[in-house]
Formats: sequence, structure tokens, C-alpha cells
Amino acid sequence: MDSWVRFNAQSQAKERVIRAAQYACTLLGYTLQRGGATAELHETVSQLEAHMSMTRKLLRLGNSVEALQAAKRAIHLSDSVLRLCLTISHLNRAMYFVCDNVLWAGKTGLISKLDQNKWSQRSFRYYLFALILNLTRDVYELRLLLECEERYRASKAPPPSTLSADHPSDPSTPATAAWLRTQLQLLVTVLYSNPPLLLDLAKNSCDIFIPLDRLGIYPTGRGFVGACGLASSVLSILTMVHPWLKLKP
Repeated sequence: MDSWVRFNAQSQAKERVIRAAQYACTLLGYTLQRGGATAELHETVSQLEAHMSMTRKLLRLGNSVEALQAAKRAIHLSDSVLRLCLTISHLNRAMYFVCDNVLWAGKTGLISKLDQNKWSQRSFRYYLFALILNLTRDVYELRLLLECEERYRASKAPPPSTLSADHPSDPSTPATAAWLRTQLQLLVTVLYSNPPLLLDLAKNSCDIFIPLDRLGIYPTGRGFVGACGLASSVLSILTMVHPWLKLKP
């Protein structure tokens, strides 16, 4: 099992690069369509995108095993919120990869008469739920860091004279503007001090628009999906090139 996980990890970098190229083709196809390019050129880009999608599916054949291994590790985390979010997220990723493998078998003809639209919708539902849990984990960790930073600043600051540290009740008062500036500065400080959390939050925020669009929950169009997919792919590649940027656990 461990040897297979190590072997599978070597193909993940290639998959991320191909994913970036695939969504770049999606964005390029949208741009060509808007720019009035010839149908022949647009068809060539669409075919290239489809070939890259199939290649990615081939490279992801063993990812369900890696996701299950990650779920086994996450179930032993001491933090109950992280344990719940990460374990269920990895299990959903495993199911997403299984559906993706079935789709690959159907498109290659290994499984005849496969309802590809049904399996595609099913895989994106698992993908969406996994991303929601990942974002929940990011927000939870961000909140913990914000509370820690607030306590640190409170310990260094002099006691307040008149104003309460709570949110002012009147949104039109200058105190509210000052409170909002303080909260924004706090957020920027925490994110700037924690690049792994910032990158993971940005990556998941970009990724979530892909299943939302494909499932018809929040249609955004091919251009926006292509831009989000390309951005998240670049961020994923960045975390592989610099492992310290990967959010742990």
C-alpha cells in the first residue's frame, strides 16, 4: 500500500501541470469564441482540452487509494473539528476519484452503455462536498489564528478607556469604521503570517466554482471556470514545488 502511494505521488505533479494546461485551454477557447475566431480553431482547442481531460483521468486512477490513506491518518487527529472535516473530505475525494475512474472506463469503451452524464454529475457532487469541507476547515483554522492574534494584541495594548472592544451597534459611527479597519488589519496580518493557509483558502475558493457551474447550482460560464481552474492549478503546483506552503495536517 505504501509503495503504491509513493508511486502515485510521482504522477500527481504531472496531473497538476496537465490540469493547468486543460483549464488554460478552457479559458483560451472562451476567449477565441468571444473574439470571433474560426470554428475550426475553436474545435481544435476543444479537442485538445478533451484529450488533456482524458489524460488527467488516467493519471488519477490510483488517487482513491491515496485519499483513503489520508482519511485513515485524519481520523486520529486530536482536534475534533479538523478530524471531522478532513476525514469526511478525504472520503468524498475517494468517491470522487472512483466516479472519475468509472467515467474514464466509459469514455475509453471498457464499460459500454455507461450513462456518462449521470456519473459526471455524481462525481462533481462528491467533489463539491469535499471542497465545502475543505473551506470549512480553512475558516476554522483562520478563526483560531484570529483569536490567538487578538489575545496577543490585547495583552500588549493598554486597557480601553471608553470604547468597547465589541462590535459597535451603530454602523454609521466613526467607531465602527475604526473597528472594521482593525479587523481588516488583523485578517491581513494573520493571512500574511500564514502563507499555507492563505494559499489553501485561495485554491479552494477558486476550485469551488467549478462543481457549482458543472452542477448548475451557480453557473458562471466557461471563461470564469477556466480562470478559476488555472489559478487553483498554479497554486497547487506552487505547493508541490515548495512543500512548506502546503497546509498541514
